[in-house]
Amino acid sequence: MRRLVLLLAGMAASTVACAADLWSGRDLTGWEFVTTPTVDITSVCHVNDGVMAAAGRPIGYLATTAVFANYRLHVEWRWPGKPGNGGVLVHISSGPKDRQWPLCFQIQLKAHRAGDILPMAGARCAELPSPTATQVDKKGVDSEKPAGEWNSCDIVCRDETIECAVNGMPQNRVTACTPATGRIGFQFEGAPFELRHLRLTPIP
Repeated sequence: MRRLVLLLAGMAASTVACAADLWSGRDLTGWEFVTTPTVDITSVCHVNDGVMAAAGRPIGYLATTAVFANYRLHVEWRWPGKPGNGGVLVHISSGPKDRQWPLCFQIQLKAHRAGDILPMAGARCAELPSPTATQVDKKGVDSEKPAGEWNSCDIVCRDETIECAVNGMPQNRVTACTPATGRIGFQFEGAPFELRHLRLTPIP
């Protein structure tokens, strides 16, 4: 845990000038919505004044069209209504395979569970407690803010390791991750949510 705190502290100290916007804040260029049957992304996401409002339905996921490896990712999200379920997806490699989900890792944003890490659709990591386990529970206490307030999730993907913090509190770390590269996305699980200030800083 001490190593996780130090690494995330270093991440927070990185200058914004080194970061690039993962999302322009203006339109949905560079993103797609994946679900079955296919729907147009503009029917489930709307952009207004630097905020992406996501409908949360149908079940599926937003994904970048670009692939990333070795980076720090800053995400800000909030629930405009009742808090629900959703997540940040990293290392999206293929799919959908399992229902509507791709081979990837999910950093959980679900109310009261933000910071859990779920290997999805066959992804693997060393910290799963048993062969039948589906997630690695967060290590810290709940650090989410009330509905309507903006939260931050900071994720470090370095080689085969994923670390995350929620509102500045270190929550989880998993290692020996397979896959270790892929697209970045956001999960739709029924509840509307909003996104802003999506920034990605490459790690040399």
